Amino acid sequence: MKQDLYYTKVQQRMKKGVLVLDGFLGNDKRNLIDIINEDNETVKRLGLTHIIIAEKLDEFREVGLKALEESVIYKDHFEIKAEIFRGKLPCPFGEKGIYQKSEITVINKKINEQIKYSDLSIHLIKEHGFYQGIGSPYRLDPKKVVRVLEIS
Repeated sequence: MKQDLYYTKVQQRMKKGVLVLDGFLGNDKRNLIDIINEDNETVKRLGLTHIIIAEKLDEFREVGLKALEESVIYKDHFEIKAEIFRGKLPCPFGEKGIYQKSEITVINKKINEQIKYSDLSIHLIKEHGFYQGIGSPYRLDPKKVVRVLEIS
């Protein structure tokens, strides 16, 4: 699919150093629309929606925030740690709203795998179907998220 001017402008804001130091694209050379479309197809093949995935990420975030800065065990085999940092981040898609700087780490001890994400990551998935580019520090491969959080 051809990328229009809107997505080209958003992709420019996602580059390293524009809104955040590491950017949102990592070393991914694809157009933004192609990144979004590929992850959208993966989510469809999994029989899920971006909203379902974002709500599950938010559930783990909320549990982690209750024990802020400390690890907490959830449902016997998930270890969650949520950290909040000073400052806020805007959505690179240009809409109103800013998001608390945060880092949530979830380790599934059964399978010994983990994911890391932020408040903004949840928004980007829920509202834009954007899981970030390959190589981005907060890239969330939809298949890995589903596996680690045991979303079915």
